[in-house]
Amino acid sequence: VHWLPWQAIFLVNVPVGIIALWLIQRHMPDYRAANPPPLDIVGFVLFGCGIALLSWVLEIFGEHYLNATLTGILIGLSLALLAAYGWHARQHMHPLLQLSLFKTRTFRVAVVGGFITRFGLGGMPFLLPLLYQVGLGFPAWQSGLLLMPAAAAAMFMKVISIRLLKQFGYRSVLIINTLLIGITIMLFATVDSGTAVGWIVAISLAQGLFNSLQYSSMNSMAYADMSSEQASMASTIASSLQQLSISFGLAFASIIAGLYLGDLPQSDRVAVTNALHHAFITLGCLTILSSLSFWSLRKNDGDNISRGIGPADRVT
Repeated sequence: VHWLPWQAIFLVNVPVGIIALWLIQRHMPDYRAANPPPLDIVGFVLFGCGIALLSWVLEIFGEHYLNATLTGILIGLSLALLAAYGWHARQHMHPLLQLSLFKTRTFRVAVVGGFITRFGLGGMPFLLPLLYQVGLGFPAWQSGLLLMPAAAAAMFMKVISIRLLKQFGYRSVLIINTLLIGITIMLFATVDSGTAVGWIVAISLAQGLFNSLQYSSMNSMAYADMSSEQASMASTIASSLQQLSISFGLAFASIIAGLYLGDLPQSDRVAVTNALHHAFITLGCLTILSSLSFWSLRKNDGDNISRGIGPADRVT
């Protein structure tokens, strides 16, 4: 966006999407249920409208398009729709989403704990460009370059994450790694106009490593105790809440940044940078607290996944 209009960002998705569709068509097996149940129309309307409305409100929350009263009414309406779906799902023989899966401890911890942890992870893409471009005055291209080390580190971690999970187990990895993510987020509070680029790159590398390990761990843990029949439903619930948690993270980061920034002029870069430092510390503390959600895991939880044994083959 330094040389082209910001709308050009979305055009990047076109070739990537086409390549992804081709790879899926070529390599993904076509799994189909032998006797799929009929679509839960009522559940689809209740859950779809509730999630769509809540996501939309959270998406525009930081833009202040709506006043506080209308925002509260819309959030209340979306929660009412989701509550209505919860009641409907308990009565329906084949609900759109089987909420009974939350009775499985590993699934519940992975989804709910992951939802809370993503508050911190989801807020970083909002705060870092503010720090680099508004606080430090970097151009868009330089800000983008400073985000690239995290992406490179994330790809590297994908190669070794399974070894770490096999060696130390899901419980230890999720607890310790969540703490490290929180500390890394707070380390961005040390970045100011006099900070060496090497230090920023080092923090970004650490962030990419820890974030990638966290996503791999949380996403795979959700299926640890799911049968092959439950895997599709578990995937639907987990992916839906993952997207919602990103909206929550962005909205939360927007609120925190707004509280600290107040009416500070963008021209006062020192004050803006200091305010963002407080936002990073707050977000890091929340992430550290979210590690408590993983303490209920047991030492051997997820061993079947890390050792390449399918859930249906797990010996209990």
